[in-house]
Amino acid sequence: MKLLLFDVEYFWFDTHCKTIESVEDVEIEERIENTAVVFIHAESEDEERKSKIVKSAVGNIKWYLNKVNKDKIVLHSFAHLSSSKSSPEFAMEVIVSIEEKLRSKGISVYTVPFGYLYQFSIHVKGESLAKVFVEI
Repeated sequence: MKLLLFDVEYFWFDTHCKTIESVEDVEIEERIENTAVVFIHAESEDEERKSKIVKSAVGNIKWYLNKVNKDKIVLHSFAHLSSSKSSPEFAMEVIVSIEEKLRSKGISVYTVPFGYLYQFSIHVKGESLAKVFVEI
């Protein structure tokens, strides 16, 4: 699993087109202010170790939120951080599990709808911890 975390002034996105027929139809445009964003990439080898990667991802996200002094996160599936890709179903399961665990810890979570391409705009802060890459 790969995580790319950003401390942002805002994250704006708009659904562009659906890429997985089985997901719910949505058209949404959203702007989330003063948040952190994590791009999540589940790899094929992660399918054998789901509980470990979910636990590690939650721990890394909590650590990051503490470091950047944020209490909310945007979870975004982003299948472009590795050439190894899990099945879409597994990636969606992992994101839902991460979301549930973060919420159970009192963290405000916004999850970008799975199975869509987006146009987006992101204003990343300039500090060194504003951009963090994690490999699990």
